Amino acid sequence: MPEGPEIRRAADMLAAAVQHQPLTRVWFAFPELERYAPQLVGQTIVRFETHGKALLTHFSGGLILYSHNQLYGVWRVSTPGSEADSARSLRVRLETATSAILLYSASDIEMLNSDTVTRHPFLSKAGPDVLNSTLTVQAVRERLMSPRFCRRQLGSLLLDQKFLAGLGNYLRAEILWQAQVSGLDAVRDLDDAQVTALADACLSVARLSYQTRGQVDENYHHGALFRFRVFQREGEPCERCGTGIIKTVLSGRPFWFCPHCQPVVRKS
Repeated sequence: MPEGPEIRRAADMLAAAVQHQPLTRVWFAFPELERYAPQLVGQTIVRFETHGKALLTHFSGGLILYSHNQLYGVWRVSTPGSEADSARSLRVRLETATSAILLYSASDIEMLNSDTVTRHPFLSKAGPDVLNSTLTVQAVRERLMSPRFCRRQLGSLLLDQKFLAGLGNYLRAEILWQAQVSGLDAVRDLDDAQVTALADACLSVARLSYQTRGQVDENYHHGALFRFRVFQREGEPCERCGTGIIKTVLSGRPFWFCPHCQPVVRKS
């Protein structure tokens, strides 16, 4: 499943293709959405907003298209009138005179407005967006130490969108490795410095992934670009200590960690 950084980059791509251009064609696969198509033609998309793994497409008339890619959904940019990819199920087509954006295979799609968006089952319960530039390390630290979250096992907590929206499996592994804490511990097992390091990693790892993942820099300096330190690196040496990376299962998902750099603090 794509995580917050991937959804934010998709939003950037879609905005560059069609934002502020009048829509010339609108099509939805679902009948409950297709009834909105006629009124959307001629409107513009004023902005794309992400909240964790959800994307909100804001139309100039006030409607808001909610979409969550889940495991298989993907947005593509194409040309107006282009044929759909026959290997995927097309769910949404939004066209302007110059570009088309197409959503394939997603099933969690709804049309909202300014009132219903605040009551949406996912959005109303999700925690702060990890990529929100106003979210601070101190605010994340306070959430970690709150009664609601401090007793939760970290391996589970970092997958819970109610804690921070946008984190997922690869970010979980990379954040815990950077903070040098175990996924088996809870926040209450950690000392003050470890809690601060974890709060900082939650933001810095996710934001670095959004800004640089997939980029190649021939003049690479350590830490300048995002890359996997532990995720999917089973058996390879840890960059810090040389110990072999271990793969296990944590909270029902594959998990990678360094057994030397991420010792378990919890005594029982």
